[in-house]
Formats: sequence, C-alpha cells, structure tokens
Amino acid sequence: MLNKKHFKKIALFALIAASFTACKKDNDVTEPETPQNTAKEFKFLRVLVADELSNKLSQIDPFSASVTSYDAKYPLANLYGTASGRYAAVLYPSQNLVEVFDSGLSTHVDHIDVENQPKWTAITATGAKPTHFKTAGKESLIFNDAEGTLSLGVETDFNTAGAKFKTINAGLLPHHGAMANFDSGNIAVTATSTAGTSPTRVLIIDKNGKHIHESNLEVGAIHGNATDGGNAVFGAFASSAATAGGVLVVKSTGEQRLIPNPAGFGAFRLATIYYADAADKFIGFVATKGAYLVDIKTDKITPIYAGADAFQCKVDYAGKKLLVLTLDGKLRVYDLSTSQLIKEGSVISAVSATDTYKPVLEASSKFAYIALPSTGEVAQIDLTDFGKVVKHKVSSRPVRLTLFGFESSAGHND
Repeated sequence: MLNKKHFKKIALFALIAASFTACKKDNDVTEPETPQNTAKEFKFLRVLVADELSNKLSQIDPFSASVTSYDAKYPLANLYGTASGRYAAVLYPSQNLVEVFDSGLSTHVDHIDVENQPKWTAITATGAKPTHFKTAGKESLIFNDAEGTLSLGVETDFNTAGAKFKTINAGLLPHHGAMANFDSGNIAVTATSTAGTSPTRVLIIDKNGKHIHESNLEVGAIHGNATDGGNAVFGAFASSAATAGGVLVVKSTGEQRLIPNPAGFGAFRLATIYYADAADKFIGFVATKGAYLVDIKTDKITPIYAGADAFQCKVDYAGKKLLVLTLDGKLRVYDLSTSQLIKEGSVISAVSATDTYKPVLEASSKFAYIALPSTGEVAQIDLTDFGKVVKHKVSSRPVRLTLFGFESSAGHND
C-alpha cells in the first residue's frame, strides 16, 4: 500500500533525477539545480498551525515565506497530515467535530500538480470526542473517546458535498483509545472492560466493526501506538500494577507479545510510539525517560536519548531522522539508520517544565519547525546550520503544528 512516505520518496527521487530546483512561483521557469544550496524548503511542502485562543488556522508556505490565514470552527484544534500528503485533518475534541483542510496539491509520481487553492473540504465527522488519528493510503481513521467508535474517511469523498466519515461500531466501551491500520485493511484497536478506564487489550476488527482476532494478552494501561502495516506497536504497562512497562506488539495475523522495557527503566511506559518508514524503525518516547529504539526483530528496547528533560520528540517528514527538543532549548538530531547523534545545539530559549503549552516541533528533511506560543511565531531552523533561522509570524498563541504536502520542488511544467 502506498502511503505518505512512499509518495514523498517517489517525488524526491523524481526531483533528483530531473536535476531541477525550486522556483519562486508555481508558474515560473525553473533554474538548473544547485546541489549545495539547501537554504530553501521544498516548494510543495506546507506547515499548518492552530492557535490556543483564536479560531484562525495559519498555513505557511516556507518556500515563498508566505503565511495565509483561514477561519477554523474553533481554537485549539489538533492537526494531522494525511498519508497521501494532500490533506490535513483538523480535530476539535471538545466540540465533537472533525474537518479536513485541502492543500490543493497532488502527486503525479514525477511531479506535483496544483489542483486547487487551499480550502476546507466538504467532509466532516461528528463522533463524540474525536482524539486519536491514524492514516494510511487514502484513508483517515479517528477514535472517538466518548463513545468507543471509530470514524473512517476516504479521500475520494472529501470534496463531495454533504459527505460524512463512516462510523465503525465494534461494540467497544468508551475510553481513551488508539488504533492502527494494517496493510490487510483490518484495524488493531484498544479495548477496555470498564467504560472510561484505560484500555488493557487490543483486538483486530474489519472496517465494518466485525471482530477478526480477539485479544489474547492483557496488559496494563495502553497509550500510544504506530504500525509498519504488518505489526502494530502499543506503549503499555506490563500489568495493572503499573510497576513496569514495555510495548505490546500485535501482528496482523492476531499474535501478540510484550517486549519489556530495559532493566532499571522503572515504573514508566513509552506513551508515544512512532514508526519511521524510510528507516523501518519503531521509536518509543516518554518525557520522563527520553527516546528509545524499539526493535521488534530482536525484541529489544535501547536508548537513543536517555534523559528526563525532553519535551518534544518527532520523526522527520522523510522518516529518516529523529529530533529531540529539551527544556534547555537544545535540539538533537539523530540518524535513525544508526541511532547516532548527527547534530545538536541550542535553537530556542529555555522552556519551563510547568508551562501548559510548550513549543511544538515538526521537521522536514531540511528544516525543523517550532511553534513558539510566547511570541506568536513559527521558527524555521536550517538543519545543516542551526544559526540560520526564519521566523514566521502566524497568530497570538500557536500551540499545534503539522506538516503536509510533498518534499518535492518538481511542478507540472518543470
């Protein structure tokens, strides 16, 4: 199944093969590529930003350094780029609403087309407290915490007037749930035995809610997950005692096992799980312990960054690097093929551990983007030279951030 990362790698390969670089406007004639010039972001990558207090949604076009505002329904939206690269899901958990924003960009393997101007799509979802989001291929999946259902959206419906996400009811009780899409089309989803309590099991269902594989392993409280298409990895405590943690690995065929945390890890779980597609690696993160490589082939969990001061940890858009931002304002960049540190340095002012809304990090293969609530800006930091920073003024209190679009500068007429 093609997902966002595959599209990006295809587009990037085409860009290199064509030996063209970005131009200032969509319809400009391209200039010959200058390989050593990394000062520009990819022409078709976009940054979407939500504000704590305002319902304004800001889209940054880093290549042209332009910012455009759009009216969202509510402030404090959760933002997620879709696997195809074209759209971003906009979740309002407190208002029981999901909208989808359209970048207007689409991939055609060797180039990117501008299909339309950025706009809101027609589709919505109205499940109760939409919280967890996952995406694969051209599908978007949301877990609705307050009712235990899932909402499924397909991109071919996004711009159809009156379209709604499909509701999947698998008979689950309401809980703070998580799910993962398998390449088979089935879904691994958490379950709880008591409404409103943390999930302790994972079962596999189809897109109609039919149970395909029941849970065969109960663990402690589950939080966070990712998938490589054949395996879903969930952060979990080992038991209800919550004295030790690990990750629950669920195969698409139904088998389940727990990989324990390293010896001496303590009563912590890796509450955020990522899958880096290009590197083919799982990463677990928890602020109190740091970032860890989860090797499901050897059933080992090993440290990448072991520290209690990391408050942001993200895989870059290309799926090759891991970025860790610590309270002292230092950014660390790791090569996920080796887990080795390749660059570190101070990029923002020190952050208070007690701040409700701290700076938020995302990254392309060229730049780190950090939303700064205190200044109303998004800092764009060159990953080859942390001293090169562009600050985009977006809104009064930017607190949510996602990337979408494509890591390509090859347009239709290039």
